[in-house]
Amino acid sequence: MSATTRIERDVRRFKEIVRGRIRRDLKKYMSSGELIGRKGKDLVSIPLPQIQLPRFRYGDNQGGVGSGKGEEGDPVSQGEDGDGDGAGQAGESPGQHILEVDVGIDELAEIMGEELELPKIEPKGSANVVASKDKYNKVAPQGPDALRHMKRTYKRALQRQIAAGSFDPKNPSVVPVRGDMRYRSWTVDEKPERNAVILYMMDVSGSMGALQKEIVRMEAFWIDTWLQSQYDGLETRFIIHDAAAREVDRETFFHTRESGGTLISTAYTLCQKIIDADYPSSEWNIYPFHFSDGDNWSGSDTRTCLSLLREQMLPKVNAFCYGQVESEYGSGQFLKDLRGEFGGEEPDDRVILSRIADKDGVMDSIKTFLGKGK
Repeated sequence: MSATTRIERDVRRFKEIVRGRIRRDLKKYMSSGELIGRKGKDLVSIPLPQIQLPRFRYGDNQGGVGSGKGEEGDPVSQGEDGDGDGAGQAGESPGQHILEVDVGIDELAEIMGEELELPKIEPKGSANVVASKDKYNKVAPQGPDALRHMKRTYKRALQRQIAAGSFDPKNPSVVPVRGDMRYRSWTVDEKPERNAVILYMMDVSGSMGALQKEIVRMEAFWIDTWLQSQYDGLETRFIIHDAAAREVDRETFFHTRESGGTLISTAYTLCQKIIDADYPSSEWNIYPFHFSDGDNWSGSDTRTCLSLLREQMLPKVNAFCYGQVESEYGSGQFLKDLRGEFGGEEPDDRVILSRIADKDGVMDSIKTFLGKGK
């Protein structure tokens, strides 16, 4: 077995170990905000403290650095008087090594989908456009210098010199000639693009504290991760509301807290206006998510909300998801009202409801929201 083959085998084995550790600890990751701050454009850095880092083992010193006067166990002096400047006591146990592994967003979504047994989403409506995308997945003997594949060129030249008997291991000089040159080439991949939009709505009245917003932030991270793996284009919009609603950016959405009352219908009305203006249901897959502690100003406003959902929003969306985040100040009544309206003997499967008691409930909530493949 060649060294390259052994390396590739070890890399595959390492990736299998990493996937297994992520799968085993998925609930821990989903119930903490640890990954959210580590997310880049296409990768997430995941800390895996259980995997040991390689380390060197040294034999006996045979002179050189580290040799000289002194016996094993003697303190290392910092000067002629031997006094050091450090503080505190040294421990006798080795420290824990934490290895951060970069995992692609698509791979993380695949692990989550397998572990939560999430069905693939069947997009509604027609595909928007047929997109052409160049994939550099081939190597050719001709091409522009800008696309020269240096590794493959070197490998080809090395093979030629070994076959010709001109390669000298003592002087391993490899000089490519014209026939050795290899260039990256491409194929054109055409596939329909399907777009989706998530409209996040959140109650920011005084009863929704920092813990409740952190739970919503974690839910949004995993919802985004899954839907990004299901759609070619994904947009997100953010609406906050107390007694009035307004559209904001992501940072404002997760860090704003108001002190007024709560009129949920203002958020649903604004959400509906955004859908009508920017996202025709014949072309877009639409996912409104609303998070609240269940308090609404009045039964009259709740009836307005139910009417807006039934008559205007539900005919246009893939699913409407409501997550009720437990709060010591919230009554939780709105979840009961939604269940009474849409969860009777013939429940409307476009309305998906979840009660989130604490951070440990995030995983079950995500499975509830995404487990129907809507």
